[in-house]
Amino acid sequence: MAQVLEIQGISVMIEGQGPTLVMVHGWPDSPALWDETVAALRDRYRCVRFALPGYDLSRPPRPVSVNQMCELLAAVVDAVSPGQPVTLLLHDWGCFFGYEYAARHLDRVKRVVAVDIGDTNSGAYLKGLTAREKRMIAWYQIWLALAWKLGPVLPAMANRMTRYMARRIGCRTPPEQIGWQMNYPYAMQWFGSHGGLRGVARVDKIFGPRLPTLFVFGKRKPFMFHSPRWLALLGSSPGSAARGMDAGHWLMKQKAAEFNTLLGNWLDEPTTMTTPQGPA
Repeated sequence: MAQVLEIQGISVMIEGQGPTLVMVHGWPDSPALWDETVAALRDRYRCVRFALPGYDLSRPPRPVSVNQMCELLAAVVDAVSPGQPVTLLLHDWGCFFGYEYAARHLDRVKRVVAVDIGDTNSGAYLKGLTAREKRMIAWYQIWLALAWKLGPVLPAMANRMTRYMARRIGCRTPPEQIGWQMNYPYAMQWFGSHGGLRGVARVDKIFGPRLPTLFVFGKRKPFMFHSPRWLALLGSSPGSAARGMDAGHWLMKQKAAEFNTLLGNWLDEPTTMTTPQGPA
Protein backbone atom coordinates (compact mmCIF):
# COMPACT_ATOMS: atom_id res chain seq x y z
CA MET A 1 0.00 0.00 0.00
CA ALA A 2 1.27 3.47 -0.91
CA GLN A 3 2.30 5.90 1.79
CA VAL A 4 0.92 9.41 1.23
CA LEU A 5 2.52 12.63 2.46
CA GLU A 6 0.99 16.11 2.18
CA ILE A 7 3.66 18.59 1.14
CA GLN A 8 2.75 22.19 0.33
CA GLY A 9 -0.81 21.11 -0.40
CA ILE A 10 0.32 18.33 -2.76
CA SER A 11 -0.37 14.62 -2.14
CA VAL A 12 2.89 12.70 -2.55
CA MET A 13 2.66 8.92 -3.01
CA ILE A 14 5.52 6.62 -2.01
CA GLU A 15 5.65 2.95 -3.06
CA GLY A 16 8.35 0.29 -2.89
CA GLN A 17 11.71 -0.16 -1.21
CA GLY A 18 15.25 0.75 -2.22
CA PRO A 19 16.97 3.84 -3.66
CA THR A 20 14.58 6.74 -4.09
CA LEU A 21 13.25 7.57 -7.55
CA VAL A 22 11.27 10.84 -7.79
CA MET A 23 8.92 10.92 -10.80
CA VAL A 24 7.72 14.22 -12.29
CA HIS A 25 5.12 14.19 -15.07
CA GLY A 26 4.24 16.89 -17.59
CA TRP A 27 1.30 18.19 -19.61
CA PRO A 28 -1.54 17.12 -19.46
CA ASP A 29 -0.85 14.14 -17.26
CA SER A 30 -1.08 12.97 -13.67
CA PRO A 31 0.83 10.55 -11.41
CA ALA A 32 -1.03 7.75 -13.25
CA LEU A 33 1.41 8.30 -16.12
CA TRP A 34 3.89 6.24 -14.11
CA ASP A 35 1.58 3.34 -13.15
CA GLU A 36 3.32 0.71 -15.27
CA THR A 37 6.76 2.04 -14.37
CA VAL A 38 6.04 1.89 -10.64
CA ALA A 39 4.71 -1.67 -11.00
CA ALA A 40 7.94 -2.67 -12.77
CA LEU A 41 10.35 -1.00 -10.32
CA ARG A 42 8.81 -0.94 -6.85
CA ASP A 43 10.35 -4.28 -5.86
CA ARG A 44 13.80 -2.64 -5.91
CA TYR A 45 13.23 1.13 -5.98
CA ARG A 46 11.29 3.51 -3.77
CA CYS A 47 9.00 5.29 -6.24
CA VAL A 48 7.77 8.78 -5.37
CA ARG A 49 5.18 10.61 -7.49
CA PHE A 50 2.71 13.46 -7.25
CA ALA A 51 0.57 15.77 -9.37
CA LEU A 52 2.10 19.06 -10.41
CA PRO A 53 0.42 22.09 -8.83
CA GLY A 54 -2.87 22.76 -10.62
CA TYR A 55 -2.94 19.36 -12.33
CA ASP A 56 -5.25 17.77 -9.76
CA LEU A 57 -8.59 18.94 -11.15
CA SER A 58 -10.34 18.20 -7.86
CA ARG A 59 -8.47 21.21 -6.43
CA PRO A 60 -8.52 24.89 -7.46
CA PRO A 61 -6.21 26.16 -10.24
CA ARG A 62 -2.72 26.71 -8.91
CA PRO A 63 -0.19 28.25 -11.29
CA VAL A 64 3.30 28.53 -9.85
CA SER A 65 6.50 30.26 -10.89
CA VAL A 66 9.73 28.44 -11.70
CA ASN A 67 11.05 29.39 -8.26
CA GLN A 68 7.93 28.05 -6.55
CA MET A 69 8.10 24.81 -8.52
CA CYS A 70 11.73 24.32 -7.55
CA GLU A 71 10.84 25.01 -3.92
CA LEU A 72 8.14 22.34 -4.10
CA LEU A 73 10.52 19.81 -5.66
CA ALA A 74 13.10 20.63 -2.98
CA ALA A 75 10.50 20.09 -0.26
CA VAL A 76 9.48 16.74 -1.76
CA VAL A 77 13.05 15.50 -2.14
CA ASP A 78 14.02 16.63 1.35
CA ALA A 79 10.93 14.97 2.86
CA VAL A 80 11.29 11.61 1.11
CA SER A 81 15.08 11.32 1.14
CA PRO A 82 16.64 13.69 3.66
CA GLY A 83 19.93 11.84 3.90
CA GLN A 84 20.63 10.71 0.35
CA PRO A 85 20.44 12.24 -3.16
CA VAL A 86 17.68 10.92 -5.41
CA THR A 87 17.27 9.87 -9.02
CA LEU A 88 14.85 12.04 -10.99
CA LEU A 89 12.56 10.47 -13.60
CA LEU A 90 11.16 13.29 -15.73
CA HIS A 91 8.80 13.71 -18.68
CA ASP A 92 7.64 16.70 -20.74
CA TRP A 93 7.32 19.82 -18.53
CA GLY A 94 8.54 17.62 -15.71
CA CYS A 95 11.86 17.64 -17.55
CA PHE A 96 11.96 21.43 -17.70
CA PHE A 97 11.17 21.91 -14.02
CA GLY A 98 13.24 18.92 -12.92
CA TYR A 99 16.26 20.16 -14.86
CA GLU A 100 16.04 23.52 -13.16
CA TYR A 101 15.68 21.95 -9.72
CA ALA A 102 18.70 19.73 -10.39
CA ALA A 103 20.78 22.67 -11.61
CA ARG A 104 20.06 24.49 -8.36
CA HIS A 105 20.54 21.45 -6.12
CA LEU A 106 23.22 19.25 -7.68
CA ASP A 107 24.07 17.81 -4.29
CA ARG A 108 20.52 16.42 -3.93
CA VAL A 109 20.39 14.64 -7.30
CA LYS A 110 22.35 11.47 -8.01
CA ARG A 111 21.31 11.09 -11.68
CA VAL A 112 18.51 11.92 -14.08
CA VAL A 113 16.30 9.98 -16.46
CA ALA A 114 14.75 12.41 -18.94
CA VAL A 115 11.99 11.31 -21.30
CA ASP A 116 11.59 13.07 -24.67
CA ILE A 117 12.60 16.61 -23.65
CA GLY A 118 16.27 17.42 -24.02
CA ASP A 119 18.21 20.62 -24.65
CA THR A 120 15.23 22.69 -25.79
CA ASN A 121 16.69 25.90 -24.36
CA SER A 122 20.02 25.54 -26.15
CA GLY A 123 21.15 27.41 -29.21
CA ALA A 124 21.88 24.13 -30.98
CA TYR A 125 18.27 23.03 -30.64
CA LEU A 126 16.73 26.31 -31.76
CA LYS A 127 19.08 26.62 -34.74
CA GLY A 128 18.30 23.07 -35.83
CA LEU A 129 14.54 23.57 -36.12
CA THR A 130 13.11 24.17 -39.57
CA ALA A 131 10.66 27.02 -40.19
CA ARG A 132 7.83 24.47 -40.43
CA GLU A 133 8.79 22.86 -37.13
CA LYS A 134 8.90 26.26 -35.43
CA ARG A 135 5.40 27.05 -36.72
CA MET A 136 4.05 23.71 -35.48
CA ILE A 137 5.54 24.21 -32.03
CA ALA A 138 4.26 27.77 -31.80
CA TRP A 139 0.78 26.75 -32.95
CA TYR A 140 0.08 24.13 -30.33
CA GLN A 141 1.81 25.97 -27.50
CA ILE A 142 0.18 29.36 -28.11
CA TRP A 143 -3.19 27.59 -28.48
CA LEU A 144 -2.75 26.12 -25.00
CA ALA A 145 -1.48 29.41 -23.60
CA LEU A 146 -4.61 31.15 -24.92
CA ALA A 147 -6.78 28.44 -23.36
CA TRP A 148 -5.12 29.22 -20.04
CA LYS A 149 -5.95 32.90 -20.45
CA LEU A 150 -9.58 32.07 -21.30
CA GLY A 151 -10.00 29.60 -18.46
CA PRO A 152 -11.07 31.94 -15.65
CA VAL A 153 -13.83 33.57 -17.76
CA LEU A 154 -14.80 30.83 -20.25
CA PRO A 155 -13.80 27.55 -18.58
CA ALA A 156 -15.95 25.30 -20.77
CA MET A 157 -14.41 26.71 -23.96
CA ALA A 158 -10.93 26.60 -22.47
CA ASN A 159 -11.42 22.94 -21.55
CA ARG A 160 -12.61 22.11 -25.07
CA MET A 161 -9.58 23.83 -26.54
CA THR A 162 -7.23 21.97 -24.21
CA ARG A 163 -8.80 18.56 -24.80
CA TYR A 164 -8.86 19.14 -28.57
CA MET A 165 -5.13 19.78 -28.59
CA ALA A 166 -4.46 16.77 -26.37
CA ARG A 167 -6.29 14.57 -28.91
CA ARG A 168 -4.44 16.13 -31.83
CA ILE A 169 -1.04 15.31 -30.40
CA GLY A 170 -1.90 11.78 -29.29
CA CYS A 171 -2.20 12.15 -25.53
CA ARG A 172 -3.68 9.08 -23.83
CA THR A 173 -4.97 10.80 -20.70
CA PRO A 174 -8.80 10.50 -20.53
CA PRO A 175 -10.41 13.81 -21.64
CA GLU A 176 -12.29 14.24 -18.37
CA GLN A 177 -8.93 14.32 -16.57
CA ILE A 178 -7.62 17.18 -18.74
CA GLY A 179 -8.39 20.83 -17.97
CA TRP A 180 -7.29 24.33 -18.84
CA GLN A 181 -5.72 24.65 -15.37
CA MET A 182 -2.83 22.54 -16.64
CA ASN A 183 -1.78 25.02 -19.32
CA TYR A 184 0.03 27.62 -17.24
CA PRO A 185 3.54 26.49 -18.32
CA TYR A 186 2.64 27.53 -21.87
CA ALA A 187 1.44 30.92 -20.64
CA MET A 188 4.77 31.23 -18.84
CA GLN A 189 6.58 30.38 -22.08
CA TRP A 190 4.72 32.69 -24.44
CA PHE A 191 3.23 35.46 -22.32
CA GLY A 192 5.71 35.65 -19.46
CA SER A 193 2.99 34.76 -16.98
CA HIS A 194 3.90 33.88 -13.38
CA GLY A 195 7.43 35.09 -13.78
CA GLY A 196 8.05 33.52 -17.18
CA LEU A 197 10.92 31.20 -18.03
CA ARG A 198 13.85 33.57 -18.41
CA GLY A 199 17.07 32.91 -16.58
CA VAL A 200 16.79 29.13 -16.30
CA ALA A 201 19.88 26.94 -16.52
CA ARG A 202 21.26 25.73 -19.86
CA VAL A 203 20.81 21.98 -19.54
CA ASP A 204 23.60 21.19 -22.00
CA LYS A 205 26.05 22.78 -19.56
CA ILE A 206 25.04 20.55 -16.64
CA PHE A 207 23.66 17.20 -17.71
CA GLY A 208 26.00 14.55 -19.00
CA PRO A 209 29.26 16.27 -18.02
CA ARG A 210 28.30 16.84 -14.37
CA LEU A 211 25.26 14.64 -13.78
CA PRO A 212 24.76 11.11 -15.20
CA THR A 213 21.75 11.23 -17.50
CA LEU A 214 19.70 8.72 -19.45
CA PHE A 215 17.73 10.40 -22.22
CA VAL A 216 14.97 8.34 -23.87
CA PHE A 217 13.07 9.81 -26.80
CA GLY A 218 10.34 8.83 -29.22
CA LYS A 219 11.25 8.71 -32.90
CA ARG A 220 7.69 8.84 -34.24
CA LYS A 221 7.01 12.56 -33.87
CA PRO A 222 6.69 15.43 -36.36
CA PHE A 223 9.60 17.15 -34.64
CA MET A 224 12.12 16.38 -31.92
CA PHE A 225 12.65 18.07 -28.57
CA HIS A 226 16.42 17.69 -28.65
CA SER A 227 19.37 18.43 -30.92
CA PRO A 228 21.91 15.96 -32.36
CA ARG A 229 24.47 17.77 -30.22
CA TRP A 230 22.55 16.72 -27.09
CA LEU A 231 22.76 13.06 -28.11
CA ALA A 232 26.46 13.38 -28.81
CA LEU A 233 27.05 15.09 -25.47
CA LEU A 234 25.37 12.31 -23.52
CA GLY A 235 27.06 9.63 -25.59
CA SER A 236 30.49 11.02 -24.76
CA SER A 237 29.80 11.50 -21.03
CA PRO A 238 30.68 8.53 -18.76
CA GLY A 239 27.59 7.10 -17.11
CA SER A 240 25.18 8.83 -19.50
CA ALA A 241 23.33 7.49 -22.53
CA ALA A 242 20.68 8.36 -25.12
CA ARG A 243 18.20 5.91 -26.62
CA GLY A 244 15.54 6.35 -29.27
CA MET A 245 12.41 4.22 -29.29
CA ASP A 246 9.83 3.52 -32.00
CA ALA A 247 7.14 5.49 -30.21
CA GLY A 248 5.70 8.96 -29.83
CA HIS A 249 5.91 11.35 -26.92
CA TRP A 250 4.37 9.09 -24.24
CA LEU A 251 6.92 6.28 -24.35
CA MET A 252 6.10 4.87 -20.94
CA LYS A 253 2.54 4.16 -22.11
CA GLN A 254 3.06 3.35 -25.77
CA LYS A 255 5.98 0.95 -25.21
CA ALA A 256 5.66 0.20 -21.51
CA ALA A 257 7.53 -3.12 -21.39
CA GLU A 258 10.41 -1.91 -23.56
CA PHE A 259 10.66 1.39 -21.72
CA ASN A 260 10.62 -0.21 -18.28
CA THR A 261 13.27 -2.77 -19.25
CA LEU A 262 15.54 -0.05 -20.62
CA LEU A 263 14.97 2.11 -17.56
CA GLY A 264 15.50 -0.71 -15.09
CA ASN A 265 18.72 -1.85 -16.76
CA TRP A 266 20.18 1.65 -16.67
CA LEU A 267 19.17 2.24 -13.09
CA ASP A 268 20.69 -1.08 -12.06
CA GLU A 269 23.90 -0.66 -14.09
CA PRO A 270 24.07 2.99 -15.16
CA THR A 271 27.67 2.92 -16.39
CA THR A 272 27.14 0.13 -18.92
CA MET A 273 25.09 2.11 -21.45
CA THR A 274 27.29 4.81 -22.93
CA THR A 275 26.84 4.35 -26.69
CA PRO A 276 24.61 7.11 -28.08
CA GLN A 277 21.58 6.51 -30.24
CA GLY A 278 21.90 8.50 -33.46
CA PRO A 279 19.48 11.29 -34.42
CA ALA A 280 15.96 10.17 -35.35
